[in-house]
Amino acid sequence: MHLPPPLEGRIADLLGGKKIVMTGVTGFIGEQLLWKVLGECPGTTTAVLVRPKGSVTAHQRVAGLLGKKIFKPIVEAAGGVEALMAARVEVIEGDLPNVPDLPRDLDVLLHCAGDVSFDPPIDQAFMTNVIGTKALLTKLREACSDEDGTLVKIPHYVHVSTAYTAGRRRGAIPEAAHVHDVDYEAETVAALAMKDHIEARSRDAGQLTVLRRQAEELHAKAGYLTTSEDTERRRQEWVKNELIAAGTERARSLGWTDVYTFAKALGERVVADLGRDFRVSIHRPAIVESSLRYPYPGWIEGFKMADPIILAYGRGQLPEFPASPDAVIDIIPCDYIVNAILAVCATTPEVGRVEYYHGSSGARNPLTFRGIYEHVRRYFAEHPYTTGQGSTPLATWTFPGPEPIEKLMWVGNLGIKAGNKLLSFAPRSKTTRRWAQQLDKGAKQLEFLTKYFTLYGEYLQSELHFVDDRALALHTSLHPDDKEIFGFDSAAIDWRHYMEEVHIPAITNPVRRLEAARKRRQARAATFKDLKPAEPGTVLAAFDLDGTVMATNVVETYLWARLPELSPARRAAEVARVAAQLPLYLGAERRDRGRFLRSIYRRYAGADLAALEEYVDETLAPQILDRMSPDAIRRIREHRDAGHTTILMTGVIRPLTRPFEGLFDTIVAADLATDASGRCTGFLSGPPMVGESRAAWLHHYATLHGIDLGQSYGYADSHVDLPMLNTVGNPVAVSPDIGLMRAARAKGWSIIEWPAMSPLPRWRMS
Repeated sequence: MHLPPPLEGRIADLLGGKKIVMTGVTGFIGEQLLWKVLGECPGTTTAVLVRPKGSVTAHQRVAGLLGKKIFKPIVEAAGGVEALMAARVEVIEGDLPNVPDLPRDLDVLLHCAGDVSFDPPIDQAFMTNVIGTKALLTKLREACSDEDGTLVKIPHYVHVSTAYTAGRRRGAIPEAAHVHDVDYEAETVAALAMKDHIEARSRDAGQLTVLRRQAEELHAKAGYLTTSEDTERRRQEWVKNELIAAGTERARSLGWTDVYTFAKALGERVVADLGRDFRVSIHRPAIVESSLRYPYPGWIEGFKMADPIILAYGRGQLPEFPASPDAVIDIIPCDYIVNAILAVCATTPEVGRVEYYHGSSGARNPLTFRGIYEHVRRYFAEHPYTTGQGSTPLATWTFPGPEPIEKLMWVGNLGIKAGNKLLSFAPRSKTTRRWAQQLDKGAKQLEFLTKYFTLYGEYLQSELHFVDDRALALHTSLHPDDKEIFGFDSAAIDWRHYMEEVHIPAITNPVRRLEAARKRRQARAATFKDLKPAEPGTVLAAFDLDGTVMATNVVETYLWARLPELSPARRAAEVARVAAQLPLYLGAERRDRGRFLRSIYRRYAGADLAALEEYVDETLAPQILDRMSPDAIRRIREHRDAGHTTILMTGVIRPLTRPFEGLFDTIVAADLATDASGRCTGFLSGPPMVGESRAAWLHHYATLHGIDLGQSYGYADSHVDLPMLNTVGNPVAVSPDIGLMRAARAKGWSIIEWPAMSPLPRWRMS
């Protein structure tokens, strides 16, 4: 076996006086690599390739990175962030594949950046891991060559890949190049062409029709713009999903698990080809999780592969698991990977001979899925969840294999679809919303399981065995004084200690704190705020009426207003006709709120408008006010006391809004058209104010009166009012229907209940 070049001295001395150019320092492994170099290699300078993000420059991003807790002692010793950057951290603004010129005084190029998602779109995977790698190596050659292109300096290029570039092989995987004859140039061209092909398919009339109808099924009542916005969102999502599927299938057709490992494998081939006259090392980490010791036990950034499963089990969301119990889950702590990579950087490989290293644990200290299950179960038995979703009995996994679990998931999906169909016909109530939330919880759990098992299914049955003899030889060659802070022998890991005392607490404790904080905030959510005084005329508060401010509906208010002027016989006949038409009205309301309102307004034909207004003022007003919610009244008055312009927006006819004139500054209602004698024609004087019409009205009103909609408020109960609520900065869903409840939960809006039937005396509401 070819052994790697040994380390002949301490790492700090071997890297002393050298400049390491690094990519990926804003990522998980890259951040700790930068920390380790700055902290343990005082004679080494760095240059970091970082892209700007929005209005934040690359320099600002690096400064923010160095402001993190782990860098504090290093920053203080250097005299501040800017002093540290001036002395040891050069910032190169750029990205992959748009790589700028690299410093000509570099000695080591450490490429740690890359798309780490297992299921990126195929074009994105190739753009980052293949084209980006080619661009970086091209710039490296330029930096080390003279004006004639002659190489005058031989750099050490260290490439961080993944152990899973081995693909769907089984058995022992050596630390060597993988044998395959895939043409990375041809595959790259095809991957980029796939994006154009799928983008064109997404704009086909047939596909757009399918997507538009899906959007209309949910949003037709809210209006055409809302529907078109959702259609475009669905189109973009469809494109992304098709690109992901194309990448997955292409990878599997050639022997890789997914497009991530496929593109990474081709990236390795790019390195071998373009780095023939460099010193080249490739390090392949397995599943990198939280640090065992450095910078402190449990240091981690974000969730990694195993973490969602651990959390889901603790929450009682995983009754079973489709992994092979004796399959190895090849976990390695982040600090072991960082130490190994820096040891690789300190070697001097032979020019033209690529050195490969595995960063893994499975060869000499295997942790099986059965083993990790026992550690996780033992931890949660001692530290159960008591907040958030509540304590749940821990499941006992029998590892039945994927088929029974897939069948259960299929049945579960059918049940959720049937439940949602039934709920679409259920009357609005707290119980209905509770059922909807339970269905949503189940759907979210199934979505998580489906995605996770689809993404990681093959890894759960993995029979890969990553040989790490060369990595062990490199560790063994460490100077004795370096083995404490730079060691990376995976055989030394005590899995019980690591899993139960370091890693699981590291990922669960922040979640527990977050859930506790969320529970404290639930009493008063973000968009339902305590009101602060504002300059009069600068902030508005828009309120829907039916179902929001008062408990009633358009049909009911029609009967209130219309029946009194009819004879007893005609009243009975009218009630019967309305009852007979209710199914049609409900169908119209489900399809188009404006059409539904027009059908109700037609029934006012022949009514005396003046008599109707008199009847409302003298008789109906107390009944209307009694149906108002005391909470709504208090909130309206709070807005008025704060100097906010209060607006009532409703689909009921204007005579029925007369009792509210003392509460609102402006009332937007349906105006009935009349003939010369003052009799209603059954038509309106303008379109009903529903859906997107309300949003347009608010925008126009705000423009005319100089109102800041971003500071304004909106209150409504129906999904049809989604455009109106989207218009203001502080939207609140009041006793919402299922559609609005789901939208509010997705957007983080407040959801509140305003019970009607006020017990307050009428004089308090008038």
